[in-house]
Amino acid sequence: MIRIYLENDSFEHDVRSLTKAFFKKEEQVVTYMPYEEAKNVTSDEDIILAVFNDKEDIKMQLRDPSGVLHTEEFHITEKKDRRLYKNDFKKVLYKVCVKATGTELPWGTLTGIRPTKVPFDFLENGEGEEAARRFMEDEYLCGKEKTDLSLEVAKRELKLLSAIDYKEGYSIYIGIPFCPSICLYCSFSSYAIGAYKNYVDKYVDALCKEIEWAGTAIKDKVLKTIYIGGGTPSSLSAEHLEILLKKINETFNVKDLLEFSVEAGRPDSITMEKLVVLKKYGVTRISINPQTMNESTLKLIGRAHTPEQVKEAYAMARQAGHDNINLDLIIGLPGENADSVAYTLREIEPLNPESLTVHALAIKRAANLKEQLDKMYALMPTDAAKMQQLTSEYAAAHGYDPYYLYRQKNITDNLENIGYAKEGKECLYNILIMEEKHTILALGAGAACKFVGADGSVTRTENVKSVKDYIERVSEMIERKEAVIRSGY
Repeated sequence: MIRIYLENDSFEHDVRSLTKAFFKKEEQVVTYMPYEEAKNVTSDEDIILAVFNDKEDIKMQLRDPSGVLHTEEFHITEKKDRRLYKNDFKKVLYKVCVKATGTELPWGTLTGIRPTKVPFDFLENGEGEEAARRFMEDEYLCGKEKTDLSLEVAKRELKLLSAIDYKEGYSIYIGIPFCPSICLYCSFSSYAIGAYKNYVDKYVDALCKEIEWAGTAIKDKVLKTIYIGGGTPSSLSAEHLEILLKKINETFNVKDLLEFSVEAGRPDSITMEKLVVLKKYGVTRISINPQTMNESTLKLIGRAHTPEQVKEAYAMARQAGHDNINLDLIIGLPGENADSVAYTLREIEPLNPESLTVHALAIKRAANLKEQLDKMYALMPTDAAKMQQLTSEYAAAHGYDPYYLYRQKNITDNLENIGYAKEGKECLYNILIMEEKHTILALGAGAACKFVGADGSVTRTENVKSVKDYIERVSEMIERKEAVIRSGY
């Protein structure tokens, strides 16, 4: 256990997040206590972190289980805004944790989900690569490898977005909260469709109502991309998919869309009939998500399909005419190691997808895996960084470039999720949602809107997560969004 003593809750979230990156398996207990008292707390078993911060000084002491005391402090000589002060605060915490563990984090103090946002903004404002690099290294103590990666991705993002006049556009996200079954690691708003089959008709009706409203909601912008995600959209029947896609085609000017993506998702829910419907209604990009090609892992994590079904679904997608297919993989799954990932990469090589998204496992509080973690620790990989290196090398060798990345809370080994794509096959929506450069109007249960104002500010609204509540309260969800639009964001 790591006992954290703070004088107040000013930066509690930052302390928890960064400390967790160093002490992955330690439960955290936070207590508010004056620093002069907290620094003298001792324990034979626990790791003790005492934190003090005011307007001029930041001091931290970390006593590890062996009793060794590590100290770090910083005196602030100039007035700083909260963001810059927080950077100094996190640097002190980072340095004392490095002293105590002998370990450095590849992303330094960066704990947010959008590490490319900083270099993107530098490049967009004309401040240049070197200024962005210095800021990443000095302010966030980011390592060279990750700084280089974030700059490479930011440059590609900027090139792609500059070509589409993104500031004059907006995007639509549509959420389908049903899956064939719930994976062990899943924390999304998703429900096993077998148990919720009596709600599907009403859900699609409610969603069509929200789509109809969205058709005229944003009058001064041009719709650039549509993304249907989940859950697993292909858990809907071909008939329900056709109802949904027909409504989209009737409601929006899809002829001028730059991209129309659908997460076809799990192979066990994909049929030729569904793939033909997607193609018929103008879907330009689909994602098939095996996560791994190791059958024993698939069984362990609760995915009721085989690697062979992945190949069959992929072959059907090609036969149906889909020419932009993404495959999703996850590294860090229980029971796997670098050899398991190497096997998966060999198995997908003949498929030759247009893009590849590699996620590092993130164990969220809502996931079943979180509840079973004590039992699973023996199965959790210890070589996730090697796994990620293998996927990076595979991507480079097969003509894929990284074009977007993001990070999540409790992500394996403090790594990141990376999207790789062949030239011209990048998912624009993925970049737009990460960089928050234009409004994402989100529809469906659990969907979260991001309204981006003219000044770059972001206003968020979320639909209720419960399918039943969404069906009953869809008019209320529409009114929530209308209120934001009326405010001008």
